[in-house]
Amino acid sequence: MKNQSQPRLFYRIAPVPAGGAIIVTFLLLLFTIYPRSTSTYHSLFLSLSSNETAARHLFALTRRPHVAGSDANSVAAAYVLNTLSSASIPSHITSYNVLLSYPIHRSLSLSTNSSAPAIPFDLIQEIYPDDPYAAVAADILPTFHAYARSGTAAGLVVYANYGRVEDFAALKEAAVNVSGNVVIARYGEIYRGDIVRNAQLAGAIAAIVYSDAKDYGGGIGGKWFPNDRWMPPSGVQVGSTYRGLGDPTTPGWASVGDCERIGIEEVVATGLMPRIPSLPLSSRDGEAILKTIRGKVAADDWQGGEGAPVYRLGPGPGFVHLTYLGNETLMTIQNVIGVIEGREEPDRYVLFGNHRDAWTFGAVDPNSGTSALLEVAERLNKLQKRGWKPRRSIILCNWDAEEYGLLGSTEWVEDNMEVLASRAVAYLNVDSAVSGPGFHAMATPQLDELLKEAAKKVQDPDNPSQTLYESWVMSDYPLIGRLGGGGTDFAAFVQHVGVPSVEMSFGKDYPVYHSMYDDFIWMQKYGDPLFRRHVAAASIWGLVALKLADEEFLPFDYMSYASELQQSTELFEKEVLGMPVSFAPIYQSIEKLKKAAAVINSERKELEGKNWLLTWKKDPIKVRELNDRLMMTERAFTNREGLNERPWYKHLIYGPSQYDDYGSKSFPGIDDALETAKNLNTSKSWSLVQHEVWRVARAIKQASRVLIGELK
Repeated sequence: MKNQSQPRLFYRIAPVPAGGAIIVTFLLLLFTIYPRSTSTYHSLFLSLSSNETAARHLFALTRRPHVAGSDANSVAAAYVLNTLSSASIPSHITSYNVLLSYPIHRSLSLSTNSSAPAIPFDLIQEIYPDDPYAAVAADILPTFHAYARSGTAAGLVVYANYGRVEDFAALKEAAVNVSGNVVIARYGEIYRGDIVRNAQLAGAIAAIVYSDAKDYGGGIGGKWFPNDRWMPPSGVQVGSTYRGLGDPTTPGWASVGDCERIGIEEVVATGLMPRIPSLPLSSRDGEAILKTIRGKVAADDWQGGEGAPVYRLGPGPGFVHLTYLGNETLMTIQNVIGVIEGREEPDRYVLFGNHRDAWTFGAVDPNSGTSALLEVAERLNKLQKRGWKPRRSIILCNWDAEEYGLLGSTEWVEDNMEVLASRAVAYLNVDSAVSGPGFHAMATPQLDELLKEAAKKVQDPDNPSQTLYESWVMSDYPLIGRLGGGGTDFAAFVQHVGVPSVEMSFGKDYPVYHSMYDDFIWMQKYGDPLFRRHVAAASIWGLVALKLADEEFLPFDYMSYASELQQSTELFEKEVLGMPVSFAPIYQSIEKLKKAAAVINSERKELEGKNWLLTWKKDPIKVRELNDRLMMTERAFTNREGLNERPWYKHLIYGPSQYDDYGSKSFPGIDDALETAKNLNTSKSWSLVQHEVWRVARAIKQASRVLIGELK
C-alpha cells in the first residue's frame, strides 16, 4: 500500500514550453510602450497557463471522497475559498440547508427460481493492487441511488434494455409482463431517475440499473483500470434518482433558515422521487442476473458485447430479493462565491460555475472543472497585478450538492433570482472539464460565434500545430449543442431565469463515471496525462468570460438564434404533416426576430464605426442601453407559468425531455403536447399542440421587441 501523498504522482507532468516565458516577457515589454488594451490582456491571459498548477489543484481536491454534506467536502470548500482569497479575489461561502440522501442498509440476493436458495451479492467495488487511495476507500459511501425509495421487494426479473419509454413499449408488444416483477436495465442512454420512473410506471416493484461491459467495460480482452481506461467488473455507477432540480423540500424557493418546506411524501406524489426501491449494480453482478433470465431472446440491439451471454426478456425464472433503506435528512451545503468587481459596470455579471461535490474522488466529475476554475482565478490575479480590471463584474461560483440534483446552484439562483434576472450577462459552466480528447460545447445560440472566435485563439492541447477551432470543426459531433437538458448547473440559469449560457468540456463519455475509480490516477494515466487539456479548458473558459466582461459591446449574435429557431420549427412541422396544427405563428415571429437582429446589428456597427480618435464622444448611455437589450432578450424566451405540468421550467425554447432529464429538447412545451396528441389523437389534444405553438410564437415576438427596444 502506497502513501497517497507521495509526490511521485507528478513525475509525468510536462512543463509548458519555454517559449511561453518569452511571450510573457514580450507582452510585459509592450505594456511599457503602448496603452494596455483589453486584447493585450486577453493574450497575456492565454500565455499565463500552467499545467503544474492545474495538476496540483486536482491532486489536492481528490485526496479523499467528498460527497455533499460530508466533512471532507467542507475541507474541499475551504481549499477553494482559500485559493480564491489567495488570488486576491474577495470570496465567501453561502450555505443552504437541503434534503440529502444517504444509504443505511442494502442487500441483494439471487436465486435461479423463487424456491431455490438465494445467493447474496457483496455490492462492493474492489480495491485494485497498489491503489494509493486504499487507505481512504472506507470513506466512500456504499453503492446506492440517492432518494431511492426505502423498501423490500422480491420478484422475477425482467430485462428492459436501457429502460427507455420505447424499451418498455417493446416489452409490452412482446407480451412480457413487467407488473409485479423486478426490472433490470442498463445505464447508457437516459437519466437513471427516468429509468426507475419508467419501470415504476410499467408496474415494476423494484429496479436494478447496471453498467454493461459493452458500454463501460471495454468489451472482450479483460483489460480495465488500472491497466486500461475501462470500468473494472466490480465498478458501480452511483447517482441520484431525483427528477427535479434544487432542494426537493423547497420547490421554487430558496432553502434558507426556517423557510417553508413540503414533506417527502408530497415530493413522491409529484413523481419527482420514486415510489419503488432501486439499486445500482456492477457489470459482473448484472451479468450474473441476466444469465438466470429465460423467455424470448432480446433484439440484437438489446444484446451485450462479444463474449456476453444471450440476453433474454423474462420474466424469470431468475428471482431476486432486494432491500434498500435510506436516510433522507436536512444537511448544510456550501457554495463558494468569489467576486471581481467591474470598473465601469459593476452591476453587470459574467458568471463562471463549477460544482465541487463528488460521489467518490471525483477526478473527472467534477474536480477537473474545479481545478480549471482555480487555474483561471490565478491567471486573473496575475492580470490584476498588471493593472487589468474588468469592465463588468466577474463572479466565480463553486457549487455544492450538484450530484443530488443541482441543489447548490439552483438554491442560489432561486435565492438571487430577481437580481440575476436584471444583472446577469451570461453564465459559463464547466462540470467535467476533462475526461479525454476532443472539445465539446453547448450554448444558447447568441453565444455560438463568440465560442468559435475564442476557440481560434486557443491552441489544441493534443495537436500544437493547430488551433482548438481547427480540430473542433473536424469532429464527428454537432459543433455546438443546446442547453435543454438538466444534467448540470447551467439548468437554473437557462431554464428558470433565461440567462445566456455555455457548457464546455474535453472528452465526451468516460467509463469510470460516478465510480470509485474516478481518481487522480485515472486522470493522470488516461484522462489527461500531461494536464494540457486542463490548461486548454481554463484558457477557452477564461477567454470567453474576458470577452464578455471586457468588450464594450456584448458579443451576442441573435441572427444565428433566429436561424436556429427556423430549423427547429421546420423539424417540428414535418412531424405534424396532415394534422390540424399550423406553425405559421412561429414563422411570423421568427421573421420579426430576424428584422430586430438586423436593426441592433446596424446600431452596433454605427456606434462601433466611429473614428477611434473620437470614441470618447461615444454616448455611454446608448452603449449601455444597447447592451441591456442584448442581455435581456434571452429572458423574453421564458414564461412565468412555465411548461405544462413542469412549471419550474420557464424557458419555452430549450428544456429537458419529459422522459429523459439529460436529453435536450427544442420547444419542450410543443414536444410534450405533441407526444400526448400522438397517443390520444383527439381534437382536444391537437388543440393543445396548437396552443403551445402560439405560446412559443408570443415568446419569440416578445424577444424581438426587447431586442429592438420597441414599445407599442
